[in-house]
Amino acid sequence: MKIYTKTGDKGETSLFGGRRVGKDDLRIDAYGIVDELNSLLGVALTELKNGELKEVIKSIQNELFIVGADLATPFEEGNKFFIIIRVAPSFTIRLENLIDRFESDLPELKNFILPGGEKGAALLHFARTVCRRAERRVVALSKSEKINSEIEVYLNRLSDLLFVLARFENYSNGSSDIIWQK
Repeated sequence: MKIYTKTGDKGETSLFGGRRVGKDDLRIDAYGIVDELNSLLGVALTELKNGELKEVIKSIQNELFIVGADLATPFEEGNKFFIIIRVAPSFTIRLENLIDRFESDLPELKNFILPGGEKGAALLHFARTVCRRAERRVVALSKSEKINSEIEVYLNRLSDLLFVLARFENYSNGSSDIIWQK
């Protein structure tokens, strides 16, 4: 299979189902930011020191492929060539369980903290901000097209998890949270 098809040379691309849209379409932008988040998590993986966190990030990367496919497949069109897995409430429940698991080992948060510390933690904080951007774009998309509303919930919870995981990476490597100085 060739990596280039030349079908996008005029600023359009295909959604799952075959409909052609502009590359600046909100739907393309939304799943493009999800892809950016996934790539950033791949960079974070190269810097994380905690093995358990690495496994969690790898599982999130796999879920983000599902998020992207869900966003790329309009409900009204479906797809006759692929079975599309949609983001389900169980995805969010899993994130909540991970938040509870990792947060239980952390000192109580009593102040605002700045992104930073260990390089892996700083990258997870950065990923959190990209996740929030993806969430904002998905919310904007949901106002103009019917999408799976569970994606918004999942991205909201994922940003919370990334915050907790950044703190955990620092904590598990002996680094403290960086307290915001008023």
